[in-house]
Amino acid sequence: MTDVSAIGAVGSVVAAPFVLGALGFTSAGIAAGSFAASMMSSAAIANGGGVAAGSLVALLQSAGAVGLSGAATAAVAGAGGAVASAVGASVTGLAYPNDPNMEEKEEDDDEDDEEK
Repeated sequence: MTDVSAIGAVGSVVAAPFVLGALGFTSAGIAAGSFAASMMSSAAIANGGGVAAGSLVALLQSAGAVGLSGAATAAVAGAGGAVASAVGASVTGLAYPNDPNMEEKEEDDDEDDEEK
């Protein structure tokens, strides 16, 4: 599962700017009529007219405007790796349902890879 986790970690960091832009968190600000605009409106109403510093909307807009910080990159990579690992484990479980030897098969596969 390590390979799947690594792919998920890298993929999530690479995809983050595109996803933020698609949601409406752009380098020019929050795009009108976007999901980000809806989030901003809700946050402002809940906060009495303004978006609180450090709120989710503020953090996402910052990331959309200038990119992810080192800490945010690490968090996104960790989350992406965890999700990919969980999905990989689920797919493996679906491929080998109720197989008590599944762990042995994975270990055998790993040993074969190491011998090559």
